[in-house]
Amino acid sequence: MFSSLVQNSSRQGEILEVVFRNGWDYMKRLLSGSKTDIPTLPTPAVLRNILVDLGPVYVKLGQLLSTRPDLLPAEYIETLSTLQAEVPPVSWPEVETIIRAELKQPLEDTFAKINTLAVAAGSIAQTHRATLKDGREVALKVQRPGIDITIEQDIAVLTSLAELVMLTDFGEQYDIVALADEFGSALRAELDFIQEATYTDELRRNLSKSRWFDAKQIVVPKIEWQLTTKKLMVMEWLDGVPILLGDLKGNRYGGDVEAERQAITTLLCRAFFQQFYIDGFFHADPHPGNVFYLKDGRLALLDCGMIGRLDPRTQQSLTEMLLAIVDLDAQRCSQLTLQMAESAQPANLAQLENDYARMLRKYYNVSLSQINFSEVFYEIMQLSRNNKIRLPSNLGLYSKTLANLEGVARTFDPRLNLLEQIKPLMTDLFRRQLFGDDPTQALLRTALDIKSLSLQSPRQLEVLLERVTSETLKWNLTLKDIEPLRRTLGDSANRLSFSIVVGSLIVGAAIISANAQTSELSFLSNTLFAAASFFGLWLIISMLRSGRLRG
Repeated sequence: MFSSLVQNSSRQGEILEVVFRNGWDYMKRLLSGSKTDIPTLPTPAVLRNILVDLGPVYVKLGQLLSTRPDLLPAEYIETLSTLQAEVPPVSWPEVETIIRAELKQPLEDTFAKINTLAVAAGSIAQTHRATLKDGREVALKVQRPGIDITIEQDIAVLTSLAELVMLTDFGEQYDIVALADEFGSALRAELDFIQEATYTDELRRNLSKSRWFDAKQIVVPKIEWQLTTKKLMVMEWLDGVPILLGDLKGNRYGGDVEAERQAITTLLCRAFFQQFYIDGFFHADPHPGNVFYLKDGRLALLDCGMIGRLDPRTQQSLTEMLLAIVDLDAQRCSQLTLQMAESAQPANLAQLENDYARMLRKYYNVSLSQINFSEVFYEIMQLSRNNKIRLPSNLGLYSKTLANLEGVARTFDPRLNLLEQIKPLMTDLFRRQLFGDDPTQALLRTALDIKSLSLQSPRQLEVLLERVTSETLKWNLTLKDIEPLRRTLGDSANRLSFSIVVGSLIVGAAIISANAQTSELSFLSNTLFAAASFFGLWLIISMLRSGRLRG
């Protein structure tokens, strides 16, 4: 297995050297082919150093891992969230070559001016400011040359490592190969700028209308589709700075800066609440560098390379989970957790409820304004891991996004109370989840469902009655742990029957012996006593060997 890993990629030697240098003992043994114990993660700091030393692609992998609180404890998520790819920008001649190759017409006929100095550089791409021939300012996001080849090499190494770990119980429990495939797909998706542009357009459409906030006050860049390709994305240039660096003037609030700060916080929170609970499509990376305060006082959401989706059922469960947390209802939290699980995995519901009760108990005498809801959701992920309940990856992404949102909003406005932000929306939220945006349409759909049910029910009832009367109805019940109980009861019944037989032999032998007047009857009595003694001794030995003296 180790030799095949070496053949997969020349990067294996670099990975081995980095792991040895940073001191991850378990991976040292795994990569060197030695016998391994139960897999252990390095400390958060060591893991971060390993990913940084392995280069930009593994930094991106660490950023993806930071979106999975369903897999990693909160301290790892917090450490990995700070990962930033510190890479120098690619030289302009290399960038220019890619731009010319991607454009359908000459560069000079498309742009009036391009700033050859990158305004931002990351592990996958870098951004340049440019001016179109018609005078509009745009941003050019250009893929780094050769990054696709590097990513494929690193994905091959990642998959080989996952196959090694899959040989352990830990690997099987967490299906490490499937996780490696998932991360590989996520890394490849980051290379497709057409997909990112599609996500950007969808988010822009969703936020262009709202009943919860003024849609004119939040902006998503407009895509220039005629110039966008898989390796080049051209979009509207938005003039502003990261939200935490914004110089608030309070111009629209009579010079009251704090009023403007509160209004911006409310706008940001409500925009994301709409994405979570109404649209089911959300920007999954709202760190301070992706939320801009524009010069005209509006907010902008940038970089839609990472998005999340929530289906209607999960949206409703998450809404109910918020209420259950507020009510400190451990039983309802447990039910909702199992409801959102990927499959009906065996779970000890009583243990899960006890864990929730223990977790929520510390919030009994705490003001709602002091509750950090993202931390609560991280604890929910931890409880699920401890109880071997596998939640969908989109819930991990939701929790991470909620944590980023709450972190940015609290830093911008320390007085933030997330519950107070969502409380006024609850009534409308439940109404929308029950009836949708068009109650008439929802009513008609329900009426059609009822009509369909009324037409099918008589026939289904007739079939059921026919099967009952003809004795062809079969029940297929599966009860957890019933097989061990069946075997135990069977063994007990067999031993009881055997004991009765032995006892009968002894009683019969005693009766014959008491009335024996001939040698033949005495011989029969002695034979019965011998048989009873032999079978009785065998029964005692079998019970001792089973470890139980009671059947």
